[in-house]
Amino acid sequence: MISPAHLKDTVSLALAEDIGSGDITAKLVKPDATASARVISRESGVLCGQAFVNAVFHQLDPAITVVWFKNDGEAVNADELLFAVDGNARAILTGERTALNFLQLLSGTATRCRHYADRVADTPVKLLDTRKTIPGLRLAQKYAVTCGGCYNHRIGLYDAFLIKENHIKACGGIANAIITARAQAPGKPIEVEVETDYELNQALEAGADRIMLDNFSTAQMRAAVILTAGRAELEASGNVTEATLRDIAHTGVDYISIGALTKGVEPLDLSMRFEP
Repeated sequence: MISPAHLKDTVSLALAEDIGSGDITAKLVKPDATASARVISRESGVLCGQAFVNAVFHQLDPAITVVWFKNDGEAVNADELLFAVDGNARAILTGERTALNFLQLLSGTATRCRHYADRVADTPVKLLDTRKTIPGLRLAQKYAVTCGGCYNHRIGLYDAFLIKENHIKACGGIANAIITARAQAPGKPIEVEVETDYELNQALEAGADRIMLDNFSTAQMRAAVILTAGRAELEASGNVTEATLRDIAHTGVDYISIGALTKGVEPLDLSMRFEP
């Protein structure tokens, strides 16, 4: 999902933001000094972000070595050693915060996703992320979602249609919107958001590939599953919480989209310590 070019650009931007005209504190250290550092997790969670950490240190100094003891998608425990980094002391100090920022955020995202995924692991439903991601880190967070056991909705505005209320009004109705979508981008998935049973019927008759049931009650969702009878995929959305998740999963919908998978994520608490 994340190309080498995108990884390089994302890390370069983060480093430039932090370093600016130069890391004046790191320059207190002799330029040829070397160091070894170890990074541990202070709490349990799911690891994600190895490639970003590697890119941070290698952009600062290609001679730095990073050795991992855990892999992306693996569970980690409190006080567990995640990786070791060895090389130029200045470069390690300069890259520390940027590397940990990537690793903390993405591990926090993966950890939250694993928590939600585990809640419905005994059902066939798939949990989807949304576009509620940190600007500039869309692909990174969506990668973290998959490391946590959930799935990606569309990546952006270009890879699938999501025809919502305002699109429907501007296009003159659901059928018109779907006809135009198929004409303009044949083969692109078409999803329509509906708020009523009447709109659900319209979307089915117009041949939508997937229908998003926006703020339907669980009773309405069960009825929608029966009515749809496999003619389109069904996705539940709106006001999905941990408390309502299992009830929604048992309605028979195919997907549940949850903005909280990437929105307001609490980073995993990590710590880097230099060895003597």
